[in-house]
Amino acid sequence: MDLRMPVMDGYEAARRLRANHPGRAFRLVAITGWGQDQDRQRTLEAGFDQYLVKPVGVAELKSVLAS
Repeated sequence: MDLRMPVMDGYEAARRLRANHPGRAFRLVAITGWGQDQDRQRTLEAGFDQYLVKPVGVAELKSVLAS
């Protein structure tokens, strides 16, 4: 999920997904151009499982989704 989306950003979308589906097993991967430590921390706090910095290659994305 991109973190910069119109209407609702990725952080809020992740929080809502986790809150509305407690206990459900699904993976949330943040994809962003921001790569600072505080950005990574903020995604973890929002409920993301992984954090990828753009540009993301196909091999990297496949690896994350397969893990």
